[in-house]
Amino acid sequence: MLLTVDVGNTNMEFGLFEGAQLKGSFRLMTDANRTSDELGLWLCQYFQRFGLSLECIEDVIIGSVVPQVMHTLGNAIRKYVGKIPLILDEDLDPGLPYVDCATEERLGPDRAAADVAAIEKYGAPLIVLDFGTATTLDALDRNGVYQGGCITAGVRVSIDGLFQKTALLPRVELVKPHTVLGLTASSQIQAGAVLGYIGAIEYLIRQAKAELGAPDVKVVATGGLAGMVAEHTSLVDIIDPQLVLDGLRIIYERAMRHR
Repeated sequence: MLLTVDVGNTNMEFGLFEGAQLKGSFRLMTDANRTSDELGLWLCQYFQRFGLSLECIEDVIIGSVVPQVMHTLGNAIRKYVGKIPLILDEDLDPGLPYVDCATEERLGPDRAAADVAAIEKYGAPLIVLDFGTATTLDALDRNGVYQGGCITAGVRVSIDGLFQKTALLPRVELVKPHTVLGLTASSQIQAGAVLGYIGAIEYLIRQAKAELGAPDVKVVATGGLAGMVAEHTSLVDIIDPQLVLDGLRIIYERAMRHR
């Protein structure tokens, strides 16, 4: 089996694949203060809970946007799984082609993995949205070439920032209100943050479609808030919660075929 690890700013998601089938997954909070033994014991508990053995893991691939946890995570996998993990962008290239441009910057491994999986599973052209700590949008042309994208703060970051920077406004639950015109501070924050966020995403999708020259392009969404946003807009066509994990698997399998 293949263990895939998507290390994000808020959570680390572990996925266990048998071939192309995701057999199970679990999340841990991303915490640079957690020790390798703590991570290793969490892995052991998960496998024990589902009657699995760590010995069934044949290889490990990690995509991370948090360098601060990589030393600890790598040590945990070496110590408890007995494998040296492959790191996306270090040991493996995502293989995502880019449009010719002046900059040498490349996408974060999570975005690259999501884009690779989206092309493999749904074909191109595509717009890929990832609703995480930050919200990202990637545009891929009919040849699967990355044409550009954009980044904005996730809705939770926006709400938390409002709470932290104001003296009287409360921290609110992340739900969509029934109306834009609220009568309480909480409902007004929810209206501004949640409805305003959905409206902003719709604008970005429409503009990306126009710039891509593909008004009927599919829009694929992943990440923790994909369901909430997609429920309230007609512009998201597909929700795929395991897109990044699938991308890590696909990139690993392609690399192994070429070795």
